[in-house]
Amino acid sequence: MPCSQDRQPATAEGREGAEWLTEERQNDRNGCSFINRYSEIWYSFQPMRTFTLSRDTFHILVALADKDRHGYSIMQEVSDRTAGAVRLSPSTLYSAIRRLLGAGLIEELAERPDPEHDDERRRYYRLTRAGKRAAADEALQLERLLADARSSGLLPKRS
Repeated sequence: MPCSQDRQPATAEGREGAEWLTEERQNDRNGCSFINRYSEIWYSFQPMRTFTLSRDTFHILVALADKDRHGYSIMQEVSDRTAGAVRLSPSTLYSAIRRLLGAGLIEELAERPDPEHDDERRRYYRLTRAGKRAAADEALQLERLLADARSSGLLPKRS
């Protein structure tokens, strides 16, 4: 059976200038090679990812946007930024960190910011370029959804 024409060919080519967050090369049951690209759909004529970040994941990425932090510092930053409305438990935080590390959205630092005034058991994390892009994309998506809510009358328009 010939390869399906509705899938993109398994090449590095795609739309010019598109940035793909994740590519996964696969073969279908007919042996045809293709690349699944988990990165964008069209919304209001703007490209968007096909996934959204969970609330907690987004807060963690935002907390890491301005500086490198250890786990407890991330929890404090999220709580401070939300005036206590979002409080991450250690299990929620560290399971999210494991997923973010695995997805390449954050990285664990080998060096410590200030080794003399630091607990050596702390692990520090930094946002990667892909993490910055994912957080920025999520923020833009939320901004567009908010604009849609205002234009539809769901929320009052800004004056």
